[in-house]
Amino acid sequence: MMNRRQLLGAGAGGAALLSTTAWAQTSNMGLPEAALMDGPATQPPAAPASGVPYNPVVTLNGWTLPFRMNNGVKEFHLVAEPVERELAEGMTAYLWGYNGQSIGPTIEAVEGDRVRIFVTNRLPEHTTVHWHGLILPSGMDGVGGLSQPGIPPGKTFVYEFDLVKSGTFMYHPHADEMVQMAMGMMGFFIVHPKDPAFMPVDRDFLIMLNAFDIDPGSYVPKVMTMTDFNLWTWNSRIFPSIDPLVVSKNDRVRVRVGNLTMTNHPIHMHGYDFEVTCTDGGWVRPEARWPEVTIDIPVGAMRAYEFDAVHLGDWAIHCHKSHHTMNAMGHDVPTFIGADKRALTRKIRLVQPEYMPMGSTGMAEMAEMSMPLPDNTVPMMAGWGPHGPLEMGGMFSVVKVREGISAGDYSDPGWYENPPGTQAWEWTGDLPEASRAAASPVGADPVSGTAQPENPHAGHAGHN
Repeated sequence: MMNRRQLLGAGAGGAALLSTTAWAQTSNMGLPEAALMDGPATQPPAAPASGVPYNPVVTLNGWTLPFRMNNGVKEFHLVAEPVERELAEGMTAYLWGYNGQSIGPTIEAVEGDRVRIFVTNRLPEHTTVHWHGLILPSGMDGVGGLSQPGIPPGKTFVYEFDLVKSGTFMYHPHADEMVQMAMGMMGFFIVHPKDPAFMPVDRDFLIMLNAFDIDPGSYVPKVMTMTDFNLWTWNSRIFPSIDPLVVSKNDRVRVRVGNLTMTNHPIHMHGYDFEVTCTDGGWVRPEARWPEVTIDIPVGAMRAYEFDAVHLGDWAIHCHKSHHTMNAMGHDVPTFIGADKRALTRKIRLVQPEYMPMGSTGMAEMAEMSMPLPDNTVPMMAGWGPHGPLEMGGMFSVVKVREGISAGDYSDPGWYENPPGTQAWEWTGDLPEASRAAASPVGADPVSGTAQPENPHAGHAGHN
């Protein structure tokens, strides 16, 4: 039998291959094969080969964990282990995750399924898995010391329960939680409705909000950081290395966003308004849905929204906290706006000829200059579009709506070319005269223009 690296080495379809070939051969041979993914590209969705049909989800820069059927039970195998995750081109982090990646692979099943999840611990300390938001027996809830003992290093525990409701859920440790989650241990658990006609969509995307504090030039996150994170990520990736959300015009699209950081995130999508259709607690009834263009995702929560892709174009989607669309943010950088650094620059260049003064007119120039950086870090502002630098990082991507995208095709279609007359242009004629109010004396009456005393009681000292 091929090992998991050989199977997945076949390319994007490797993970799906496990569920239909090698896994079928081992369905009654003990512990399921532990699938591995060691690349950061978005994997095509794996359609169900049997059972209740559903439209599979797409995890940006991630993948779905294969399963095997064993006497009517869906069996999965998660491996908690140290991993190397490429956060962006030129930057790798030494994290903890599952099956070779952070975030871990997405688990997909159907309401009414019985699932059996083998969890093998290859970490240097004990761990557990908490199934965030799922309704299950207390002993399967995954809280170390409360509902179960910790899984020791080198051991495998089994979680088994019925999926009694559909929706969007998460999984993460509940053992040394501060350290293990700060190191990147988390993933999605998607339960599709047992009725395929309930809440159908054409494209279904997953985004996990997570964050790290990693000094430029280093590889391991600072696990004691509370709020001053310098890398805000989606699925443990930062822009410009977050894949786009590719959809075909008129598709019904769902975007599910989970938040396992230590602050809230207002996720804003350009070009559309949308309806909030799901929370951690379940689906929102049609009469209770509300329209938004920005949805705030609380800590430890999930929100899903839906829209009809009727507007062609490249539409930004991002966190609206401006520091969360920056990479490698330094929090002690002084502000130089308005400062004249010319004399200082001349002196510095006597000892450092390549010195580049920055910040006197703002920070946009950082996105245009190629500055030497320490190893294993990325620029604070990065990414190039069809019209110049995008000046973004962190929690940012693009929803790309195009005509004629085939079902199952999530490849990047390139940049959108705006039709003639639909793009902002430079005005080269005369500027119109500004409308100004007539000059009036200080303190003048705003209607008559007559000067008024600054203090109506001036000269009347002693009167109340």
